[in-house]
Amino acid sequence: MSPARAAARLRVPLVSLLAALVAASAVLLGAGSAQAAGYRYWSFWEGNGKNWEYATQGPSLLRPDDGTVQGFRFAVSEDSGDADQPRRAPHFGAICADTPAEDGKKRVALVIDPGTTTDAPDGEKPPALRTACARVAPDASSAEALAAVAKPLRYDDSAMLCAISGYPKTGCGEQVSGDSGSAKPSEPTKTADDQGKPDQDQDQGEEGDGGGGPSVGLLLGIGAVLLLGIAAVVQARRRR
Repeated sequence: MSPARAAARLRVPLVSLLAALVAASAVLLGAGSAQAAGYRYWSFWEGNGKNWEYATQGPSLLRPDDGTVQGFRFAVSEDSGDADQPRRAPHFGAICADTPAEDGKKRVALVIDPGTTTDAPDGEKPPALRTACARVAPDASSAEALAAVAKPLRYDDSAMLCAISGYPKTGCGEQVSGDSGSAKPSEPTKTADDQGKPDQDQDQGEEGDGGGGPSVGLLLGIGAVLLLGIAAVVQARRRR
């Protein structure tokens, strides 16, 4: 067989193989985007004087010191790494300026950010962001400080904070589909007593940013498929 005819015969399966690989990659990428999901919940933050840091303990366990600033943000996020921060700087002096110190009490500044309409459950409108200065007992937890200024609070059986000042009316850590925005009941990824700590910048836009790209595992899977295709082409050439 002439080299030209051999090359022609090889070209047909090669083109078919590449087309199949492209189609498989598109399916995998599409599946990764469609399956990307987040959870709608109140995240808990601590102010370090300048920026917000995701709390490593839940509000029922953490017992803040006098002069502490803490934040609560309602939003949809996949995990602590992409959670939206409160949209107000953690300035204790500004928040507690009208609440004088009192013997036998401590003051805890709170930023309560119900988020935006994008993250709100269907049929609900988020109330306005507000701040409050809780004056509580020295051994009070963050949950007790929040209850002093933002009742009613609602928790689930696992102690996850579900609602602040009655918002939202229903739901607690429900999963939200990444492609349709619809929510369905699901086990929450983070509870009030089990929160991670991401590396984040302080400033965020009002609507917040969320990650929706393919995961590292998905990209590795696509790479493996491509490598298998290349290996098949090389083996076919050797057989010729």
